[in-house]
Amino acid sequence: MRGNDPVALLAPLPRLREHAAAVFRQASGRPGHVFNLGHGALPGTPVEHVQALVEFVHEQGKGT
Repeated sequence: MRGNDPVALLAPLPRLREHAAAVFRQASGRPGHVFNLGHGALPGTPVEHVQALVEFVHEQGKGT
């Protein structure tokens, strides 16, 4: 999965978090970021997965 792949939101939550963490690693600790969903969310994407991603991004972003 690529950084902006909307299919990532369909993965089980542990895999989704791994994917999001990989996006942060690609930023190499550079401060400031925009976490982009790319093409948005696909129909049928569980709302809970979007919420979990937002929470994860907020947690990770506290250090930047």
